[in-house]
Amino acid sequence: MAKIFIIDEFTPQDNAMLQALYSRSPHSVAEHIQKVRDAGSGKFMERFYVGYGHASIADCGSTTVFIEGISILCDKAVQDWPLYSGQETSTRYVDMSKQPIIDPVGTSESRAIQAAWMDFYISALPRMEKFLKAKYPIQEGEKVEVYQKAINARSFDILRSFLPAGIVTQLSWHTNLRQAYDKLCWLKHNPIPEIKETAETILEMLKEKYAHSFSHQKMDEQENFWEETAKRHTYYAPKDPPRGFSMKTNIDLEELANYQDVIDSRPPKTGLPYFLAELGTVTFEFLLDFGSFRDIQRHRNGVCRQPLLTVELGFHPWYLGELPDDLKEEAESLISKQKEAISKLETTPELKQYYIALGFLVPHRVTYGLPATVYVTELRSGKMVHPTLRIIALKMREMLLEKFPKLVLHCDLDPSQWDISRGMQDIVEKK
Repeated sequence: MAKIFIIDEFTPQDNAMLQALYSRSPHSVAEHIQKVRDAGSGKFMERFYVGYGHASIADCGSTTVFIEGISILCDKAVQDWPLYSGQETSTRYVDMSKQPIIDPVGTSESRAIQAAWMDFYISALPRMEKFLKAKYPIQEGEKVEVYQKAINARSFDILRSFLPAGIVTQLSWHTNLRQAYDKLCWLKHNPIPEIKETAETILEMLKEKYAHSFSHQKMDEQENFWEETAKRHTYYAPKDPPRGFSMKTNIDLEELANYQDVIDSRPPKTGLPYFLAELGTVTFEFLLDFGSFRDIQRHRNGVCRQPLLTVELGFHPWYLGELPDDLKEEAESLISKQKEAISKLETTPELKQYYIALGFLVPHRVTYGLPATVYVTELRSGKMVHPTLRIIALKMREMLLEKFPKLVLHCDLDPSQWDISRGMQDIVEKK
């Protein structure tokens, strides 16, 4: 009969070494645990680490990094990693009016641009709330507290588009020790100084806390490779960005037909088996506002390129269409003035991102295997998804079914509408 142990009491490095001993010993983990206790926390790894390739051991130890006081741009750079796990502050549920803003250019002109975005965001919030309450009055039986939260969430959905990308946020990053090192090697060569400095700080802190797992020798060839690659390819900025929506795939219909039984029998909210990823990939290209890019980037089982935020492709029309007429007129005037002011900033395209609002359109290219494609399409078709991303998910569905008519997709096809249940999507203390 199988013996099962759940062990969470040791440090990440000791826990990693505890797992590694399985590869060199037939004895039970119960015996190995005693070795950890006898050696003392922090010294167990020292005792056994020599002579063993450390990389796979470091896969077995995990830690959580909490990062605060960084811009949304830095936040997105940390999360640009297929094995990222963590959470960040949601601009869809949090009032960002009192958040600081990072201003790397540091001129009166750059400060004025960020201040103008925030002045509009702050002044528009109460006007938006009044407008939405008139449009969606509270119904009999609805709780006032839940209704108010739903109104707030809808206001944030719309007005988050005017937040500059330099606004400060926070996130957590749960990672194993090996992946932390691999990610930080790239991140510390990012072309944006804030991101480089954040990566270097995290790396130094991890070296101090987990010295045995971060004892890598610096190699000039590696450093040069990371530096040059990051300089040229960190941001996705095609010379000819997509103006519509396109899909391409190398999945063969005949091969897919071999698994029609799996496709037909899959119940809703159930993923396709991972092995179907071997059939090939699906790539979508489209335009989407930077604010909703943050939601689609959360799907790690594939490649979601990090777009360069610019004003060149315009402001997503959905946000403007949701404003009352007087506010819409103010917004359009502001956007026009801000675009001109941003164009005059004497800095790099990467740093100009700090002054551009989240509602501006950016080019997107995402590539997934079939199981991930189906998962993203179904999940992001839901009514609770931000409307600008839901439009994309439903377009994904349309093009997938055009290419693969026998593919079964459990998407939410109900029309988008006001839903007070947004007010219940919260984390509150039990009383």
